[in-house]
Amino acid sequence: MHWNIYLSGEIHTDWREQIIEGCKELNLPVSFTSANTDHDSSDAAGDCLGPDSEGFWRDHKSAKVNAIRIKTLIEQCDLAVIRFGDKYKQWNAAFDAGFCAALGKPYITLHGDDIVHPLKEVDGAAMAWATTPAQVIDVIRYVTQG
Repeated sequence: MHWNIYLSGEIHTDWREQIIEGCKELNLPVSFTSANTDHDSSDAAGDCLGPDSEGFWRDHKSAKVNAIRIKTLIEQCDLAVIRFGDKYKQWNAAFDAGFCAALGKPYITLHGDDIVHPLKEVDGAAMAWATTPAQVIDVIRYVTQG
């Protein structure tokens, strides 16, 4: 079986690249998808729908346009990895985790132990909690070659 893995969350570090490269080195039967990880173009996704005078409406339109991609890719995935970083609160990642849970999509959370408590419900629905991309790769290796 070929696995379609959705990578969600924090965009300021290279965790996605580490997982993609690690799985590639192991020749695992996986492909990866993700939301738009370019912050500026993601924020501007709804600009094609016309100018707005208030920041709320720009964000609102862009969130909806981005959701077309995110919703479709999560629905199509076999597994998701949801990353919560140290610097910013990733509310979108929490939303993606909830969407995965509602759809019955298995997901792995990836975050430090310093935010276990605020993520207890998100981790509670996860199939695994990892603190490093290497641990995520190990889980992916196990489930794709088991």
